[in-house]
Amino acid sequence: MPTSQYSVYFFAQAAVIVLVSQLVGRLAQRLGQPQVVGEMIAGVMLGPSLFGLLLPSVQQALFPKPTLAMLYVAAQLGVGLYMFLVGMEFRADHFRSRARSAMSVSVAGIALPFTLAFALTPWLHTVPGLFAEKTRLSEAALFLGAAIAITAFPMLARIIHERGLAGTSLGTLALTAGAVDDAAAWCILAIVLASFGGSWFGAYVAIGGGIGFALFMIFVGSRLLRQLARWVRPDQPLPASLMAVVLVMFSLCAFAMDAIGIHAVFGGFLLGCVMPRGPLTEKLRAALQPFVVVFLLPMFFTYSGLNTRLDMLFEPAIFVAALAILAASFGGKLAACWAAARLSGESNSDAMAIGALMNARGLMELIIINIGLAAGVILPGLFSVLVLMAVLTTLMATPLFNWVTRRVSAGVAIAEA
Repeated sequence: MPTSQYSVYFFAQAAVIVLVSQLVGRLAQRLGQPQVVGEMIAGVMLGPSLFGLLLPSVQQALFPKPTLAMLYVAAQLGVGLYMFLVGMEFRADHFRSRARSAMSVSVAGIALPFTLAFALTPWLHTVPGLFAEKTRLSEAALFLGAAIAITAFPMLARIIHERGLAGTSLGTLALTAGAVDDAAAWCILAIVLASFGGSWFGAYVAIGGGIGFALFMIFVGSRLLRQLARWVRPDQPLPASLMAVVLVMFSLCAFAMDAIGIHAVFGGFLLGCVMPRGPLTEKLRAALQPFVVVFLLPMFFTYSGLNTRLDMLFEPAIFVAALAILAASFGGKLAACWAAARLSGESNSDAMAIGALMNARGLMELIIINIGLAAGVILPGLFSVLVLMAVLTTLMATPLFNWVTRRVSAGVAIAEA
């Protein structure tokens, strides 16, 4: 394909992606779901599961394989910048005040899903279409455990933001627990990829480099970044030169995390966490958020949707495996996080809300399974099952959370009466 044709395809794809994402997202809002859930479903709809099923020639003409690498880069830019925005809303004071609860919830949200994954994998490893032939049993168990244990950190953040919980104690606790869960899942994924590729050096670099980068950003980077706040005047627009500096830093952080084998999203999130709060972060959010959320982030959902084939779920063996994985995913994560929160002294309503939010998989699930599929650890059958799990668990998060908050509101009203 000539280089000049890539821009033709990109703009056509972008127009369709943004239009469909907005339409389905607005429909999701009318049904009581966050718009981001509709955007995730829109991505699946644009893939072979619906668009490719109804109009295969049109779908192939719009998304030819040579253009998917270009779409992948735009998707990574979108999810990385979104995590940068999420990081800027993270409040360390709430984390310090509830660190014990957050760590308890995180450990429980990892331990039980991994236990269930190790129990299921000896059987699932024999089901055709799930794992590659060269994937060893231990690698399959670790990957499935990471996929079940992971939390939709960006999705959780967006649900919290849309529900007005950003910066609250409950919202920060859920975000902190989700961040720790995801960091652990990424470390385990690095181990799986290292074992699968026959090189443990990559795992050492990923885990050690990630810890070192986080410590540097927290203790050194945060102090250096305070100088940026001096360039901002509350009554003036954000200087273009300052925006350039911030974007350069974001790109370097994303590059560092990608280069060591973690993921660009963690570079963006850590940079956002250590940005000096005040007019600088407020103006950055105002400048970046509309473009990132409306234009870039839906491209990631679509890229994942293009690799999803829900028709494979009609194969009997894969269908039974899907039921088992869904049961382990729903029960393991929600129950473990609720129980850990209660044992840490949280109220029953807060514990139930945390369990509901932590049970969503969404965006991070899509990232990790895309990596597993690209590396050859899993096959399209398991990829499609895990996409379905990501959609269903994320769909459940808002109704469960709303049910909990309605119960609390009703209890308060009765007590006041």
